[in-house]
Amino acid sequence: QVQLVESGGGLVQAGGSLRLSCVVSGSIGSITVMGWYRQAPGKQRELVAQITTSSGRTNFADSVRGRFTISRDNAKNTVYLQMNSLKPEDTAVYYCNALTGWGLAFWGQGTQVTVSS
Repeated sequence: QVQLVESGGGLVQAGGSLRLSCVVSGSIGSITVMGWYRQAPGKQRELVAQITTSSGRTNFADSVRGRFTISRDNAKNTVYLQMNSLKPEDTAVYYCNALTGWGLAFWGQGTQVTVSS
């Protein structure tokens, strides 16, 4: 089992920045990919960014590439999502995700990000 706890969401004006954190616990050694997803009202959950635990290779949605970065601090068992130049369309609940080598996916409880225009 893997437990994920997100924090760092909030209300920010367009053009501002936020940093989300996801603290990971449990069977950390089984995780191969960490990611951030988001879900806006009335829309499907979508991938925002991913990072592999082995090589640190990253992947971003086209809508956030160049504005968001994903990183990990292995010593703190924490994954971060740095969000810059935020837009109102970035408003959503952001979820941390962990994917294990067995194909199991774990989710955090979500953190709300609201960007005002």
